[in-house]
Amino acid sequence: MKCGKLISVSFSIIFIMLLQSCAKDEVLTDDLVAAGGGFQNNAQLSTNNEVVQDWTELLLEIERDAAGMRPNATARALAYIYLASYETAVPGMHNKKSNTERLQGLEIDRQHKKGKGRINWEIALNKAFATTLDHFLINVPNSAKTQIEDLEDSLEDELSENISNQEVDKSKEWGEYVANQVIAYSQTDLSAEAQILEPQPYSYEPPTGDGYWTYSADAERAWFPYWEEVRTFVISSDETSSIPPTPYSTSPNSTYYEQMQEVYTVNNEAKAADGEQLWIAEFWSDDVEGLTFSPPARQYSIANQLTKQYDLNLKETLELYLRLGFALNDAAVSTWADKYEYMVMRPNVFIHEHMDADFQTNLYQFIYWPNPSFPSYPSGHSCFASAAGGVFIDFFGNTTNFTDTSHEGRTEFKSDPRSFNSFEDLASENAYSRIPLGVHMRMDCKEGLRLGYEISDAVNDLDLDKNPN
Repeated sequence: MKCGKLISVSFSIIFIMLLQSCAKDEVLTDDLVAAGGGFQNNAQLSTNNEVVQDWTELLLEIERDAAGMRPNATARALAYIYLASYETAVPGMHNKKSNTERLQGLEIDRQHKKGKGRINWEIALNKAFATTLDHFLINVPNSAKTQIEDLEDSLEDELSENISNQEVDKSKEWGEYVANQVIAYSQTDLSAEAQILEPQPYSYEPPTGDGYWTYSADAERAWFPYWEEVRTFVISSDETSSIPPTPYSTSPNSTYYEQMQEVYTVNNEAKAADGEQLWIAEFWSDDVEGLTFSPPARQYSIANQLTKQYDLNLKETLELYLRLGFALNDAAVSTWADKYEYMVMRPNVFIHEHMDADFQTNLYQFIYWPNPSFPSYPSGHSCFASAAGGVFIDFFGNTTNFTDTSHEGRTEFKSDPRSFNSFEDLASENAYSRIPLGVHMRMDCKEGLRLGYEISDAVNDLDLDKNPN
């Protein structure tokens, strides 16, 4: 009996050792396959996602002062920044694949760092974030450069503890290489590169017609009128559907007039009551440079809170932020294509002409011009809200107990946190906040929400899993 037990124990030990050996081989094999043979002896990603959270917090702080970027250039920048972070770490992600085969022109040579040295993915990510933030966040104060350098150095010191100099150097080189390849890919989108340098082109003059949006001074000239030409990552404006707006009418009995009347009434009642409706309007505005981050960046503020609440690991965080960036970028392209197709005027112009010449939006107290400088339909805020909301629903499920603390402690506007039981409610409140703010009709918000969910559906269907065969 004793001999039988010894034999049984021996076989058990050998079996466990074989399993451990196979597990180690599997990790190595996954890394080598993902890297095209360009990496050796690299472990998978750590569970710690703080490097992504820290860089996102800095991005949100810097982006609010990035002149001329909101919302389109920011949405584009976010897509490329988080594409670079995902591509930097994807060789260490079990069962996840690169976007290089899908995105024609994105070239990342997996043999670039071939050799015996290890890659520390967090150190590589730190370098990739520093490189891409420095490139994509334009027109920022000089202090932003210092902030980027300081965070890079601080995180490198922290992450390099007990790591060899060779591994640190190779990891940094890899992160910088991938970031620069993504930057080079972004620069092949010549239309976008030109527009971010001239967001209000004098070459553009809007068509005229009853109910058409137009400008009354150079400060209100069209913002990003050619943005439909910009590269998309998952779904183009030609592929998204489009529902025409309610026809323009000055008849008090028309649906169009009734929606303008709603804006007039809700805006004024919110101002007079100084209660929840004004709180909702100001809480979600994010319209003003120098005051808050932009509407697309707001979705990353929400995402950063969610990754903590739901305790996402690094791989999950990188995938979520990649999909979120794609959704926001493609939302901007489709929304702006429709805005400049339908050319719907802003509510305050109609209200001044047909209801009340003294009307002021609730945005006007924060900005020198009463409206964003582009047509009204569909609402960009609404489309960003549901494009992001759809991604959040796919990741976490619709039911939540989320409290958005994005502006907690701010005193310049109504900033107290707001709580939500579903991501659908979160997106809807964001969208319809534009009515008490006085800058959108209900049809603008409804169509923006619909379009954003269509875009998030396409992004959620994007297959990032490696073929097991």
